[in-house]
Amino acid sequence: MRQIGLRAVFMRGGTSRALMLRAEDLPLGRERWTPIFLGLMGSPDPNGRQLDGMGGGLSSLSKICVIGPPSHPEADVDYTFAQVAIRDAAVDYSGNCGNMSSAVGPFAIDEGIVPTAGGHAVVRIFNTNTRKLIVARFAIDDGRAAVDGAFVLPGVAGSGAPIRLEFLDPGGAATGRLLPSGNALDRLSVNGLGQIEATMIDAANPCVFVAADSLGLSGVELPDEIEARPDLLARLEAIRVAASLRMGIAADAGAASRIPSIPKVAAIAPPQRAPTLSGAALAAADADIHVRMISLGQPHRAVPLTGAMCLAVATRIPGSLPHRLLAAGRAPTDSVRIAQPSGVTVVDAEVTRADDGWRAIQATVYRTARRLMEGVVYYRAPSDR
Repeated sequence: MRQIGLRAVFMRGGTSRALMLRAEDLPLGRERWTPIFLGLMGSPDPNGRQLDGMGGGLSSLSKICVIGPPSHPEADVDYTFAQVAIRDAAVDYSGNCGNMSSAVGPFAIDEGIVPTAGGHAVVRIFNTNTRKLIVARFAIDDGRAAVDGAFVLPGVAGSGAPIRLEFLDPGGAATGRLLPSGNALDRLSVNGLGQIEATMIDAANPCVFVAADSLGLSGVELPDEIEARPDLLARLEAIRVAASLRMGIAADAGAASRIPSIPKVAAIAPPQRAPTLSGAALAAADADIHVRMISLGQPHRAVPLTGAMCLAVATRIPGSLPHRLLAAGRAPTDSVRIAQPSGVTVVDAEVTRADDGWRAIQATVYRTARRLMEGVVYYRAPSDR
């Protein structure tokens, strides 16, 4: 059996992990990447564990980032994100991963792709999935991205050096419009569920937000509780499909099922006491809004970063469901504290009203990242599969 090796770095970015590859080591054309990425991750796997690859059986652990020369005049590097399905032979390039975006700047510095001098780096990243710019700012320690620091990221043990990510003009990342339907609040007709209120926002990644109580939920259920209810997961997937059609992402239900990573679907709830995966409890005063988000049919153990940014932007738009459920008394310039199963994620979002509608100026978050391994990763030659 012949195997092919690729130089690779394995990194944690925020609450996700991914293989970091160089574009120059891959064949031209994304269609030729798909069998390679499936082999690297160990997909498709009917057991859902990806034991024959680098994936971890969770959507947050089945990811690949490709870094290459910049195609945008204001960028230092191009970054393409690939979400690899676990049980199916599919690779989705339709959206970005905000968490893994935090690993791109450190990777570019440590690999010598972007030069640096002094104790601070600024890396301008062009995400080819969304055609948006991301600015990463972080400390440098002895010529490499700093790792040690006091910043604590919910869902990640210990602390690390903070990485500031500025997502510039994040609206319309997939659909071209911040409000793809033109409305801050819609009613969706969902198979098996009927009519349901929903807010559909496209910022950093497209998301559909529904009230947790409209699904018979409190909004503070832990992931295992949600995953144990296939009926609930089926309803959430039906909401995702209906939103995909309304947002113009897909033309029909079959096409929506072939683009499984967007829109992300989220159940939201107002502030309340809530458990976390660590066993600690959040008080109602600790957060401004609660979210439980689903990707690829799995509940996230920590909110996806692009989902958190999209939610923060949505809270700034009067009439939206997130705006309605946000804690009372928040000023328009206050950071949004988003409670999720691993703790609280804080996002700054700047939104303005223009003549042609709402516009998201910027969303800012802090993450940590760390290089875990470097070397050669192998996949079976396609002729052997």
